[in-house]
Amino acid sequence: MVKLRLKRCGRKQRAVYRIVAIDARARREGRDLRKVGFYDPIKNQTYLNVPAILYFLERGAQPTGTVYDILKKAAVFKELRPNEIKFT
Repeated sequence: MVKLRLKRCGRKQRAVYRIVAIDARARREGRDLRKVGFYDPIKNQTYLNVPAILYFLERGAQPTGTVYDILKKAAVFKELRPNEIKFT
C-alpha cells in the first residue's frame, strides 16, 4: 500500500518536511516513490504538486493524519470525486 506522508529534512531544531508518496512498510527516511510537496511548519509555508497528489489519491494512496490536514487546508479534496478518499 502507498501512503502520502511527511519525510523530515532540514537541520537540528529547524525541521522542514517533504510530502512524499512512499510504501507503507518503508521507514520515515526510506526511499520514496515520488516527492509531491513541501511543508515548513515554522514559516507555515506549503508547496503542493496537486496533479501528482491527485494521481496517487485516485489510485488508492492513503494520507497520514498530518498530511490529510495539510491537503484539506489547501482544498485538494474538492478536486476529487465524492467518496473517493477514505481517511482511516
